[in-house]
Amino acid sequence: MKRNLVPLLLILAASLACQGLAQVLPPYVAAILMLAGINAVLAVSLNVVTGLSGQFSLGHAGFMAIGAYVSAAVTTPQVDALRLAGLCSSPAEAQALFALSLLLAALAAGAAGTLVGLPSLRLKGDYLAIVTLGFGEIIRIVILNINCVGGARGLSGVPGYSSAFAVALVLFASVWLIHRFVGSSQGRALLAIREDEIAASGLGISATRYKVGAFVASSALAGVAGGLFAHYLCYLNPSSFGFMKSVEIVIMVVLGGMGSISGSALAALLLTLLPEALRPLQQWTGLDLRMVLYSLMLIALMLLRPQGLFGTREVWQWLPGRKRGEDGRG
Repeated sequence: MKRNLVPLLLILAASLACQGLAQVLPPYVAAILMLAGINAVLAVSLNVVTGLSGQFSLGHAGFMAIGAYVSAAVTTPQVDALRLAGLCSSPAEAQALFALSLLLAALAAGAAGTLVGLPSLRLKGDYLAIVTLGFGEIIRIVILNINCVGGARGLSGVPGYSSAFAVALVLFASVWLIHRFVGSSQGRALLAIREDEIAASGLGISATRYKVGAFVASSALAGVAGGLFAHYLCYLNPSSFGFMKSVEIVIMVVLGGMGSISGSALAALLLTLLPEALRPLQQWTGLDLRMVLYSLMLIALMLLRPQGLFGTREVWQWLPGRKRGEDGRG
């Protein structure tokens, strides 16, 4: 029992430290780090499908959109009603409402993942990518034509409940829980499906059931990331959840290493911070070369290390004293 409490206490302490750091950093830097943390949650969630089960999804932004709009739909009317009455909720009530909205966002996105996963995860490779891409675009177009959530105008007035503590807590908890899952018998079964689905089925592993389960969990976590995103920007627009957003998340997963949960999180942080770190070049040269250099760096990395920064290993396995095959992952 005590052994299980130690990681939880470390996650809580690290999240509190992130909150303290965000309060002392310049607002612009803190804002970029918040977006980087939300992208890291998205990359971790997609890696459950792409890295652990070996599937290829191009519609992850659709699940993020479902979570964002469901979460905003829970909190925004409550805040508007209190504002009209000349009242305001206490911080505890606001955070409780925010936690409830994230839970409902996860359930809604997970339900959507079930509807998509059950018929489509019998497909493989390009066919699955096309199905998930189509689903993501359907979600965006549907939202675009629903006036009660703003339609093309977007949804404004979303309360700013997201904090560095909330983002860090979700991110650290997700990495830890998925890492624990990989070490379980169910996680081993999922890895066996990734390596050879036919051989895994021959051992009695229900490939469809495990793949759908991974897809639903991935979708639910993407929904939570969408809720964090909605309550940080305080404004939602369907254009934020287009095809390029899904591609951006895939790039983060591939760069970090498919199968490395912590690697995809670090890659998301790197790819979010890099364009901003290159911004001074525009002032020095008078040309906006950020995306050119950004693209060249990605191409060079994929040529020099096609398996990603960390391959299938976790970040802590690169620390001195850790063996390559430790935790059963190489």
